[in-house]
Amino acid sequence: MVTRPTAKKVKSLDELLQADEMFSAPVQNVEKGIKTIVFDKIRPFKNHPFRLYKDERLEDLVESIRSNGILIPMIVRTVEDDPEGYLYEMLAGHNRLNGARLAGLLEGPCIVKDGLSDEEALMYVIETNVIQRSFTDMLTSEKAAVLAMSHSKMFAQGKRNDIIEELLNLENPEYMRQDETCAPVGHKLKTRDKVGIEYGLSKNTVARLLRVEKLLASLKERVDLNEISLRCAVDLSYLIETEQEEVSKVLSENDFKVDMKKSEMLRSYSANSKL
Repeated sequence: MVTRPTAKKVKSLDELLQADEMFSAPVQNVEKGIKTIVFDKIRPFKNHPFRLYKDERLEDLVESIRSNGILIPMIVRTVEDDPEGYLYEMLAGHNRLNGARLAGLLEGPCIVKDGLSDEEALMYVIETNVIQRSFTDMLTSEKAAVLAMSHSKMFAQGKRNDIIEELLNLENPEYMRQDETCAPVGHKLKTRDKVGIEYGLSKNTVARLLRVEKLLASLKERVDLNEISLRCAVDLSYLIETEQEEVSKVLSENDFKVDMKKSEMLRSYSANSKL
């Protein structure tokens, strides 16, 4: 079992990737595998589930980069045959790249990962954000993305634990691997129960958030803005994609609200209602 340390609260992704020597030496001297990459060669992670910094938090990041540069490398993976000519895809560092561009930089230090599957790449994206921020502070759609990943087959196969351990080792070179023979807490429970225990949620809340992950991005945004309640979101998640698109269009063009009565009716009329 991989146990997350609780003594120290990690406040940012910079702290996650920081080793003590990184603050006392230029980036070029840190370790092999770090490359300086032109930002125009890095594409954002497809369907990135987390919001970028804005307002004061973004301003603070830009000012820090102007004063100190990018102290901690970003994490990217190589991509091939991208129609727009990108050579890399961002996994951890979307905010730093955005802040660096606003600070006038054109390139920055990156740890390059080769041969990752899409599922493994998503785990890097998810887990860096979980370590970086409190789960309770995340938007509803962000929580849904985290839970969907934790509920996937990748979670059961243990690959997630390997990635968490790698990230913790980047944060602290003295980090000791936990005894691999230890069985995970609740290992006899169903995956949904284990996920609920990990994030302090009831089984029903986990189930509802997993349904939110099946919504279109435009409807997820309305859930995050509290324009659609979680219970209504569950009903809408059972609509097929074209039906969700139509609902989203109507909501955009009119000042309509979705309450439980309307969402239940939409679900009952859906092509999925008899499935």
